[in-house]
Amino acid sequence: MKHRVAGRKLSRPTAHRKSLLNGMVTALIRHESIRTTEAKAREVRRVAEKVIGQGKKGDLAARRRAASMLSDKRAVTKLFDELGPRYESRDGGYTRMFKLGPRKGDAAPVAIIELLP
Repeated sequence: MKHRVAGRKLSRPTAHRKSLLNGMVTALIRHESIRTTEAKAREVRRVAEKVIGQGKKGDLAARRRAASMLSDKRAVTKLFDELGPRYESRDGGYTRMFKLGPRKGDAAPVAIIELLP
């Protein structure tokens, strides 16, 4: 039984998986839309929701927690200056995912994940 087991391992060691997700969340914040596999998109959504929640708080501790997860200073600045105020009145659900179907090379299910306007 899978009680209290959350998240996907994505066939990677823990450090690689965390680095991958942090990089993808950074790209999502910078570009506001990324194209990836469905499994990665679902995991990115979980991390992005938490990071945007930090951006809404706006204090120094939240900025440092977000900076530890994002790999780009410009992404941190955008998170706190643009995205935090944008989602101030929203309680969650900052992302949207569109399924695109199978990828041509390996038939992996592909999706686009984007931030809501």
